[in-house]
Amino acid sequence: MLPIRTVYDSGRIKSAHALAITPENYLSANERKNYWQPAHDMDFDQLETFLEVARLCSFSRAAEKRFRTQPAVSSQIRALEEEVGARLLDRSGGKVSLTAAGKLFLKYAENAIEERKAVCVAIAETERIPRGEIVVGANEGTCLHVLPEVFAEFKKNYPDVAVGIKRADYAKTLDSLIDNSVDFGVVSLPVTDARLTVVPIHRDELVIIAPPHHPLARLKSATIEEVGAFPLLMPKSGHTRDALENLFHERRMKPQVSMELDSSELLKRFVAADVGVGFIARSNVAEDVRANTLAIIPIADAHIRRDLALVFRKDKALSRAALVFIETAVKIKALDPALEKVRVGNFPKDRHRQQTLNISEFETRI
Repeated sequence: MLPIRTVYDSGRIKSAHALAITPENYLSANERKNYWQPAHDMDFDQLETFLEVARLCSFSRAAEKRFRTQPAVSSQIRALEEEVGARLLDRSGGKVSLTAAGKLFLKYAENAIEERKAVCVAIAETERIPRGEIVVGANEGTCLHVLPEVFAEFKKNYPDVAVGIKRADYAKTLDSLIDNSVDFGVVSLPVTDARLTVVPIHRDELVIIAPPHHPLARLKSATIEEVGAFPLLMPKSGHTRDALENLFHERRMKPQVSMELDSSELLKRFVAADVGVGFIARSNVAEDVRANTLAIIPIADAHIRRDLALVFRKDKALSRAALVFIETAVKIKALDPALEKVRVGNFPKDRHRQQTLNISEFETRI
């Protein structure tokens, strides 16, 4: 094990082993104070930088994420390694990975960051006013068309809580929940990961969209077979893509896929430009229908649900801010009476038990 490095006298570095043989009366009080000053002071900023490098396996990407230069990130990691006396990251082979010491340090770094958040929230909540920060992950369509009214209501009632949004697809949102880089995800159902608590907040369905002058737009509803007669724009991946592929497979149909797009907004724009027709959640096109840039056609012979849920880790200690955010989302979005009862687990003092809560019961937790 490397000796603990300290600063002494004119900046000369000595080890802690040397102190063991130093007579106690050899140094003045001021010299003893300087002697024990560490060469580097570990701080939370260094820990957060280390966690980003470890998560992204890249100094350059971590620097971009942390809004600083790559040399600054390298300097922070070097300072950490010098203080703990071990190499935390392996930079050989053009790839960054954790060493054995780094894997051990990772757990303590994560715990330190979480404990700092917890103590700040705990102190703030002695006033019983929600404070702190929450970060929510969701895909593009949900961020643009489902969540704005939730965030607006939440910020109106709780202006002291900072809200961050991380835009990502279904899979990346769930990954962000597991690695704790977001507090909540809003994703389409089903969610099967047993580590997550699922709170349904929004009921929706897929509809056909076409330009207002399109032949399908004249129909009150259209069958899947009628849609199959036209070029089709499809999402590249996700639950909607899976549901549509299953639907066409059941009907033994091979659709004329004209384009695959990774953005619901792009899909709408290309449909409006008459490149093809598409399927999308009804709530995502309300503004386009009002502007007469798209027409909605209900599906006559199928009903494809696209229900959304607020999702968070079961083992996450929920702050007062997090609790009131769940309450706000449920109240604003749960228009269907069936959603007035939600599956909620891991509230304070109920860490290992799931239960069904009415909104009125839920409010008593806050």
